[in-house]
Amino acid sequence: MHAHFNPTREVIMSTFKVTVEELKISPHPNADRLELAQVGDYLSIVPKGQFCTGDLAAYIPEASIVPENVLEELGLVGKLAGSAKNRVRAMRLRGVLSQGICYAARPEWHKGQDVTDILGITKYEPIVPSYMNGELYGAGLDRCIRYDIEAFKRYPEVLEPGEPVVITEKLHGTWCQLGMVTKDMAHPDYGQLVVASKGLGHKGLAFKPDAEANSHNLYLQVARALHIEERFADTEHPLFILGEVFGAGVQDLSYGQKTRGTHMFRVFDVFIHGPTDPEGRYLNDDELDAFCTTHGFERVPVLWRGPFDKAKMLELTSGKESVSGTEAHIREGVVVRTQQERRDPEIGRVQLKSVSDDYLLRKGGTEYN
Repeated sequence: MHAHFNPTREVIMSTFKVTVEELKISPHPNADRLELAQVGDYLSIVPKGQFCTGDLAAYIPEASIVPENVLEELGLVGKLAGSAKNRVRAMRLRGVLSQGICYAARPEWHKGQDVTDILGITKYEPIVPSYMNGELYGAGLDRCIRYDIEAFKRYPEVLEPGEPVVITEKLHGTWCQLGMVTKDMAHPDYGQLVVASKGLGHKGLAFKPDAEANSHNLYLQVARALHIEERFADTEHPLFILGEVFGAGVQDLSYGQKTRGTHMFRVFDVFIHGPTDPEGRYLNDDELDAFCTTHGFERVPVLWRGPFDKAKMLELTSGKESVSGTEAHIREGVVVRTQQERRDPEIGRVQLKSVSDDYLLRKGGTEYN
């Protein structure tokens, strides 16, 4: 095995946590008894007078499951989302989007402290449908990608105004790793092909490629349809094609597809390892274009290239999807990254997502990973 190969090195790890943050307070434009507490570019709506600018509070983000004792402290018993009324979701109050809850910091807490465990907050994880499950094996972290993208609102200062970026449409499907390792890296029982979902990849797990129980597995169906194993069997370096599987029956947004099981796949990243890249790297924007053209893959829609401009990003965040050609439904949002790979000391790889308000507020949405 390649001792120095590390496919996790360049990855942005979006960790779920509740941290103590310094608040910026401003008036609510449409309510005299409410105010806006700002953390990064996120807004939380709070009672007027509860906080002042500079106060510290634990910011409880979307998708948090809040325990009963904290709900009681906050006066929110029975007022949140989910069957147990304990899940934080985005909501619009008097015309302003609120995306989290502020919990006043305890005297012993300090700015930046992770208080997730102290408050007993956990992340909401929906039950995954059977066609996204299957028999697994331990592929190992050297054969899997660990991947996530931080939100622009959490890190609004990372992208530099004017630096060359590419903005792509964020598709609402399920993350898919189609990995091919070299013959000397092949797993003794399961070979060179390494197919995983995002959650499994984080754990170094993959789907058994030939298991009878996996005959209807969504991710393996994509790998077979694209003939990944046959096309890249002679690869001279580990290769990971990362993309979104979407369409009818995958999530609540179907991109114009009406027949369940009609799936589409679009590439958003390729991670390679080679003689000049001993630890591996993601392809730059122009390299990714060339890879997709050479191998006949479709890329996620590129909406814009040019100097980074926040207003342009926000303009493209909302609207209608562009995949179907019919604007079948709302757009989830966008992903913005530098055209030439760049790293930031706090978040690693510079790539951020911006999610539309309409997507966050839609009814009956699914979020399977």
